[in-house]
Amino acid sequence: MILRRLPRFRAPDPAFLNWVIVVLSVLACALLSLARLPGTQLADVGVNWLMIWVVSWSVRRSLLQGAIAGLILGLLQDALTASQPSHVVSLVIVGLVTALLQKQRYIQEDFISVALIVFAMAVLTETVFALQLTFMVQDSDLATVAAATGDFSLGDSLLDAESGAQTDPGWVQQAGYTPVEIWSRHQRVALSSAIVSSLWAPLIAYPLNLWWEWLDRSQELPR
Repeated sequence: MILRRLPRFRAPDPAFLNWVIVVLSVLACALLSLARLPGTQLADVGVNWLMIWVVSWSVRRSLLQGAIAGLILGLLQDALTASQPSHVVSLVIVGLVTALLQKQRYIQEDFISVALIVFAMAVLTETVFALQLTFMVQDSDLATVAAATGDFSLGDSLLDAESGAQTDPGWVQQAGYTPVEIWSRHQRVALSSAIVSSLWAPLIAYPLNLWWEWLDRSQELPR
């Protein structure tokens, strides 16, 4: 009788559990972006964890879903670093391009294909970032550039990451941060980001892909 009165255990709703995993994985990528763990840097350039998450998500989603993921994570990355130059533009493009490639069946969902697409998207991300920096320098908004580029990529020398002190705009000019210098640094930064991000991409993409595959199969089962 006592056993009959005990409430039966109900498994959590898969849709709710999926959102929990999505949120936790995004938070994990955000925290990893702030950390400098051994092996996650190459030539002082760190892994672009949030970009990896956008690729992992978009490879199984529509164009709209990929763009929305890029928008949300771009805003999150702007909040963690700086809003100018914005990461929203690059991550939205990454979400759209990845979803488009998946729609056209140019890529598979295995971790090797994801690593390759992460390599390409890292180059694309840094290129968009460099374009924004170029426009900002050409507009002579050097104070904004100095404050904004305390990121792990092109602007790692313009802002004291520990103190947050803004660099003198005149120093930025003396340091050679002209459009020519930006694109010269872009070659090293883009290649380093692409290599290190693609190497670490399976750490995020593989477990998420396994989870979403299981979720798809469970939804197809008759109830």
